[in-house]
Amino acid sequence: MRCRRCGHENETAANFCSLCGEPLGEADTTVSLELIENRRELEQELGHVLDQLPDGLGMLVVRRGPNAGSTFVLEGETTKVGRDPEASIFLDDVTVSRNHAVIQHGAGGYEIHDLESLNGTYVDHERIDTATLTDMNEVQVGRFVLTFVVGNTDGAP
Repeated sequence: MRCRRCGHENETAANFCSLCGEPLGEADTTVSLELIENRRELEQELGHVLDQLPDGLGMLVVRRGPNAGSTFVLEGETTKVGRDPEASIFLDDVTVSRNHAVIQHGAGGYEIHDLESLNGTYVDHERIDTATLTDMNEVQVGRFVLTFVVGNTDGAP
């Protein structure tokens, strides 16, 4: 069972994370309610921008970092993220590699791939090489913390 706090993989029958001590099991309900509340808060923040996002289309919202409040709609099959001015998502900070990560959109949804960046790419506080993105995932690239959202018709995560 994976700890929602630190990401450590614990034994299936464990009640507490062996790494950080976080209670396991019942937290899934709390986390789900927290995701719903976070989505509602984001909807209030962005208003019409999130309402107009087509069903199934992804968007990154900068929550922390130099561009806080910026949004990036992931319209193409491939979206490059980095400090290179030619990147689809240009994040101008020394903590971001020129070619930091790439997000691919296919039939199975969205996947993010780290491009061997110096500071790494994180999804929900876990360093990744490749990860599937789901609604309300937190993505960290250098000092930038972004929230991944997917447009849908009912507004629920």
